[in-house]
Amino acid sequence: MTRHFLTDTDLSPTELLEVLDLAAELKADPGTQVPFAGPGAAASDAARKTVAVIFDKTSTRTRVSFAAGIAALGGSPLIINPGEAQLGHKESIADTAQVMSRMVSMIVWRTYAQVGLEEMAANSSVPVINALSDDYHPCQLLADLLTIREHRPTDAPGGLAGTTLAYFGDGANNMANSYLLAGANAGMHVRIAAPDSHQPAAAIVQRAQALAVETGGSIEITDDAAVAATGADVLVTDTWVSMGQDAEGRGGADSPFMPYQVNAALLDVAAEGALVMHCLPAYRGQEITAEVIDGPQSVVFDEAENRLHAQMGLMAWLEARG
Repeated sequence: MTRHFLTDTDLSPTELLEVLDLAAELKADPGTQVPFAGPGAAASDAARKTVAVIFDKTSTRTRVSFAAGIAALGGSPLIINPGEAQLGHKESIADTAQVMSRMVSMIVWRTYAQVGLEEMAANSSVPVINALSDDYHPCQLLADLLTIREHRPTDAPGGLAGTTLAYFGDGANNMANSYLLAGANAGMHVRIAAPDSHQPAAAIVQRAQALAVETGGSIEITDDAAVAATGADVLVTDTWVSMGQDAEGRGGADSPFMPYQVNAALLDVAAEGALVMHCLPAYRGQEITAEVIDGPQSVVFDEAENRLHAQMGLMAWLEARG
């Protein structure tokens, strides 16, 4: 059966660690695997496999990391920008999936509705990867977990279990959803601090809590930023205005998210040496202060770089199971 990566829980806890281990291996020595170059082929050989990378939304890190990662694995990235294909308007997602999976070895899609990704995967004979949807951002979480493991490894198997991660801001967006699910999958203690009007959907929380019971993690939802930050090993945030949202009422001093700004006061109550993370782009002075994001505990640019390595690990893992 073709494996896809549409949500953070499409990998079991064991498989998640396999992907992270492979990502770390490829980061240390990128030439260890060239799965898209064909059996026994070098990355420079002509028999390169093509990976379609479809963008419905603008991108910097996703575009660069996937294109560079596919090339490093011996493949050829086929970038399809908005308006360059008939996907979803002149041709159905199902028909597009059947056509593309006869021509490429993998499909990566950065889009809006999660249901579109699910339809693509249901009709594709090659792996489909969610490069971002309105509901989840699982590739970002692979990079984040890799970064945490590099900077604050635990003694637990996999180097993540038992770590406390606190997220601040819009608790109802795709990043919060993925932190809940991926963190629980890794056996972490995940705290979401958000105003009552922007807390995670009950169904997502329930899924994360059920998974945390299995992995030894825990889930806490609060409207108190200080409670979430106290003793946390990792503080994370995201822009208050997700792509495609109306920015009105979300920014500035009157924003409902201002009490959840990641700043020096919040960092002071966190664990000693706590990491600060942000998936970028960041708006200094809104969800995070310049002092913190540019400070010594910030690992945001390591986190950004790890999009490349984590996605290489994921693609190599999926290709091996094709």
